[in-house]
Amino acid sequence: MSYQAERISGNQYKLTFTVPSEDFDAAMHQAYLKNRGRINVPGFRKGKAPRKLIENMYGEAIFYDDAFDAIFPGLYEEAVEKDQLFPVDQPNVNVDQIGGGQELKFTATVYVKPEVTLGDYKGLKGTRHLHPVTDEEIEHRISHDVQKMTTREDVEGRALASGDTATIDYLGSVDGVPFEGGKGEGHELELGSNSFIPGFEDQVIGMNVGETKTISVTFPEQYHAEELAGKAAQFEVTVKAASQAVKPELDDDFAQDVSEHQTYEAYRAAIVKELEDRRDQNAETGLENELIQQAVDAADCDIPEAMITRQVDRLYMNMQMQMMYQGLRMEDYLRYTNTTEEDLRERFRDEAAMNVKVDLVLEAIAKAEELEATDEDVDEQIARYAKDRGLDLDSYKASVNSNQRENFKDLAIHRKVVEIIKEHAQVTDHVGPHHEDEAIDVQEVVDSVAQALEDSGQPAEEPSEPTKDANNTKAKDEPQEG
Repeated sequence: MSYQAERISGNQYKLTFTVPSEDFDAAMHQAYLKNRGRINVPGFRKGKAPRKLIENMYGEAIFYDDAFDAIFPGLYEEAVEKDQLFPVDQPNVNVDQIGGGQELKFTATVYVKPEVTLGDYKGLKGTRHLHPVTDEEIEHRISHDVQKMTTREDVEGRALASGDTATIDYLGSVDGVPFEGGKGEGHELELGSNSFIPGFEDQVIGMNVGETKTISVTFPEQYHAEELAGKAAQFEVTVKAASQAVKPELDDDFAQDVSEHQTYEAYRAAIVKELEDRRDQNAETGLENELIQQAVDAADCDIPEAMITRQVDRLYMNMQMQMMYQGLRMEDYLRYTNTTEEDLRERFRDEAAMNVKVDLVLEAIAKAEELEATDEDVDEQIARYAKDRGLDLDSYKASVNSNQRENFKDLAIHRKVVEIIKEHAQVTDHVGPHHEDEAIDVQEVVDSVAQALEDSGQPAEEPSEPTKDANNTKAKDEPQEG
């Protein structure tokens, strides 16, 4: 076998192969042995007809595909490895000559990982933004612990109020006729949550346990069940039970219940430290992202479309998987944002292209700096991953396969690149008010869709309770991976 490799564009190579006739004839014979049992030839049992007879009846081209498939992978992989090419897509193969008794000639055109022309990545300027931890942030963090310790008790001796959870039976009708999805028994409704259509919860407030009342409401003009849109309806509602939240006192007992601290003051101080540590970590991440972006912007490379498409697929799959983890479907997002899969993929495109370029530039810097990752570096990345996700380190480390370990090796090298960029940067600390990042991450999109589904009462395709108009919930329509 002989071949020639030539660059036909910045990141596209053409490999021209010539295979000796005897090698191709041997592959043809193997193709015959593989297929003869499936070919019918009158007068012969399956698998017993001679090759020449089969070729005379069907043409020798009947074996071309299998013969070529037996030859191509090994030759292609050998050439790619020998010339140190790094294909990023499947090759486009064109057969120029094929047939028994003659050389096999074909070409394979493939896009390879592009070369990167680095710009400045040392001496960059960046800002580490450190915002003071506010009382609102502290109280918000404490509220999570409060929620964990909040109990419920029955409502007794008073009418229902906003914030109570009522257990109700209801039966809805329009013009005296019950409608599908308008009946519920033992449904728990948090009053003031606005999860039912406007006006419903307001009329439950003030009722007493055991009371039955007819509630009159009007469905919104824009409603997912078209047969109910704009219709006046009546619901016969019976309050079967009710409960109220009982929050704990913020005292030493509370601190001991939710933490290792003995006093509320020590607990609160620990919360402040936790928020400051998180702030510092976010500030460091923000600084690193700023510096990396500058290094990426200063570099130049021609990214093959296949690499961008593959990254778009990953972003799309990531979003889809996050939705699945919460029992949602991609169709829910597309429906509530009035978009298509093609639109969503196009929105991912700029982010995908940037992700690919970041990886290429960091890899190029690592090569320029001759950086390598030791086993200790890789183990450190594995340990960090396990810690961040609350996994047992020994168990997780034992489960890591060779491919995953290679990924952690890449992460370790990228980490070293970031440290070099940061070490040689001019960094300024800025203390000021915190500004929320306007980027919308995938998890926020998932939460938005989940809320839309909850508000619409639509875990399935049809409504199962008197819900409010789902169109009033604005789901985010420009997701970005954080």
